[in-house]
Amino acid sequence: MPPEIAGIVGFIVTLVLIALRLPVAVAMGLVGIVGSIPLAGWPAVKFMLGTQPFEAVHPYGLSVVPLFIFMGVFAAHAGLSRNLYEGIYAFVGHVRGGLAIATIGACAGFGAICGSSLATAATMSRVALPEMRRKGYAESLAAASVAAGGTLGVLIPPSIILVIYALLTRESIGALFAAALIPGLLGMGLYMLAVRLRTRLDPTLGPAGDRRTGGQRLQALARTWDVAALFALVIGGIYAGLFSPTEAAAIGAAGAFAFAALRGQLNRQVLAAGIRETAVTSGMIFFILIGAALFNFFIESSNLPQFLVGVVSGLDWPAWTVMVVLLAFYLLLGCFMDSLSMMLLTVPFVFPVVTHLGYDPVWFGIILVTVIELGLITPPIGMNLFVIQSTATDISLVRIMRGVTPFILADVARLAILTAFPALTLALPRWLGL
Repeated sequence: MPPEIAGIVGFIVTLVLIALRLPVAVAMGLVGIVGSIPLAGWPAVKFMLGTQPFEAVHPYGLSVVPLFIFMGVFAAHAGLSRNLYEGIYAFVGHVRGGLAIATIGACAGFGAICGSSLATAATMSRVALPEMRRKGYAESLAAASVAAGGTLGVLIPPSIILVIYALLTRESIGALFAAALIPGLLGMGLYMLAVRLRTRLDPTLGPAGDRRTGGQRLQALARTWDVAALFALVIGGIYAGLFSPTEAAAIGAAGAFAFAALRGQLNRQVLAAGIRETAVTSGMIFFILIGAALFNFFIESSNLPQFLVGVVSGLDWPAWTVMVVLLAFYLLLGCFMDSLSMMLLTVPFVFPVVTHLGYDPVWFGIILVTVIELGLITPPIGMNLFVIQSTATDISLVRIMRGVTPFILADVARLAILTAFPALTLALPRWLGL
């Protein structure tokens, strides 16, 4: 069997193993080891087993992962998510669908200090979902707005997924964070528009609440100072060149911890639970990174990236046609895989094709994360849908899936806009000189 065909077969086998519920890290690692033996020989594989696991997790840049996770965990314990939610609701609660709009805005804000979509969805489901149900919101809209809003945590900086992409492709973390800001805000705006259109067609889905006075709005806005301060400290410090992304993550983690302590939310149980959650989540990510490193050795041994570049060159297709095919591939893959696994599994052989076509790697990173974000709410395996269903067990998964349809359409529209107008993604990092 030619090595390139072996690479394609290995990729398909990995997908099959994942579909059979084998852990993603195990599936990638197993295929990487077994597939590399006939391609590279046992001595090379033995050397790879002794070096690749360490090489996968030792880069200095990966230290931001547990730090950003720690920041998100203790920011939730400090009550930052509730203050942000109530602050936005004070301004939009009087319109139809106002609570859902406030939920999406709060998800975007909390995602900016969390960096994880799953954590954002889980946190906001506990804050916003009970309130929307108490105000008479349809369960489909309430659950779907939390699930969709939670996806903003993967794009609005700081983002763990963007850090992983930067390490895989050796791009600047700061440039990717800057490039993600406008697309993230665009996504938030389109989600809010989807809620407005949905409640205009059917006002019973999200009844309007009471209008707040100017004084009440200012008071609610003032209580969001902690979120603004933490965001300005972390992201503003990076863009101003005061410290590196790793230093910013450490400062953000210390800030979130301090907020939790100063508000009396920190005790022995909370501290132990927060450290345990940080360790478990970080360990899961690092385990997947090790599996991906073993799989990438197999992909490189098969010469699959070079083979695909040659195939694309031989087809003589326009670059935009190839990009449309890649986006369709990711949309399909997103229905069955989680975001981190999808990126680690595909970037090693997709990235050379994209750069060969002349696309900007920072722009492609944002497009890729946008597609991955869409996969988080796409049935049947949209991870955010299961997170919401696990916190609201009386809401059927089918009802949540129906409710996310307008948000899926909003994401498709955002993807089309960002693809058609790359300047929306690249203007800010170029202006900042990143």
